[in-house]
Order: sequence, then C-alpha cells, then structure tokens
Amino acid sequence: MLKRILIITKKGIIGLMLLSIFATLIMRWVNPPFGSMLMIERKIMHWNTPQQRIWKDLDEISDNIKIAVIASEDQHFPTHWGFDFKAIRLALDHNQNSKKIKGASTITQQVAKNIFLWPSRSWIRKGIESWFTLWIELFWSKQRILELYLNCAEWGEGIFGIEAASQHYFNVSASQLTSQQASLLAAVLPNPRRWSPITPSERVQKRAKWIHAQMRNLGNNNYLKKLK
Repeated sequence: MLKRILIITKKGIIGLMLLSIFATLIMRWVNPPFGSMLMIERKIMHWNTPQQRIWKDLDEISDNIKIAVIASEDQHFPTHWGFDFKAIRLALDHNQNSKKIKGASTITQQVAKNIFLWPSRSWIRKGIESWFTLWIELFWSKQRILELYLNCAEWGEGIFGIEAASQHYFNVSASQLTSQQASLLAAVLPNPRRWSPITPSERVQKRAKWIHAQMRNLGNNNYLKKLK
C-alpha cells in the first residue's frame, strides 16, 4: 500500500511539474485569461471591491514607466537569468543586522509570484517561485517578461496593470505617462495599497526622486535597447 501511495504521489508531482512547464510556455504568446493569481487572491479576500485592469501591449506603454520600474525594482534585469545574486547577498547581510526585512526579488521573480503563486512568504513558495522563474527566463523574452509585469502589477486597492493605474491616478493612457508620473508610480510598488502616487508621503517623494535620478543614470530610453 505504501509503495502504491509513493508511486501515485510521484506521478502526481511529475504531472504538476509538466503542467507548470506547459503553462509557462503557452504564456509566451497567450495573455493570462484570468489576470493573475494575485488578482484572484485579492478578489477572494475583498470580493466587494471592483477590480480595474486594461491590457496593453508593450509598444502601447510609455518608455518612461518601463525604465522607471527597472530603475526601481531590478537594474540588472536585462542581463541576469532571473536571479540577482549580488542583490541577494546584500539583502541577506542586511537582514541579519536589521529588524526590517529587505527583499531582493527580480522583476522575473515578481512575475512568477504574481501570475502563478500566492502572495504569502514561505520557503516552499519561494522554491516554487524559483522553479517558475527559471522556465520564464528560458521561454520568454525580456520584453515579454516586462509586458506581463506591467500588466499584472498591483498599483492600489483593486487597481492592476499600468493602464488602469495611469487612468485612475493621472487620467491619461499608459502611453502618455511622463517621466515624473512614471517615477511616482514606480515609487509606490513596494506597498501599493498604502502608498499613493498622487498624494505621496515624504518617503514616496524621496523614493520617486531617487528613481528619477536612476532613470537618467541608466540612460533613459537607450537602456531599453539592452532588452532586445
């Protein structure tokens, strides 16, 4: 009986692994039909809160917000394979000496988490996130990863994706975002349900200024050529 249970379990695990690989591969071309697992989780927890999300292809999105989120979240995005090991080492050193936990997730890891997984922190979830991250980097282009990130990121209570965020906060399309607006939107990403880009706290303003400076240091639009 135990041997039979082990065989069934083994087959189940292999089946789930193959299914996850297929799902990752198909999303190279197909947009997520139900948004993301983060959107589903938020809807379950806050079922009476309407959700705003409007899909935009990458070429319909301002370069300003593309470079802003890279400057803010993952400056080595064009060159790494899903993991920024230098940032991980720095985060580990910081967390050993500080009560405030610092993360080191790349844009690819955040895409893996938001689309396929649940938002809580655990080593099991982190391991599964790493699995998806590897396949995303293998199957998708950097442009596709950034496109999914911008369309599935949370920018406030019930606000998902850069088009919904642009319209909600600035009454413009994502294609029209200025560098200042983009830096403010990128500044709230670590805590989008508590921070606002239109009524920014002093902390958000400082972070937005830093992001704006980093955008210039990276070369603004020229930096995006590294994604090709």
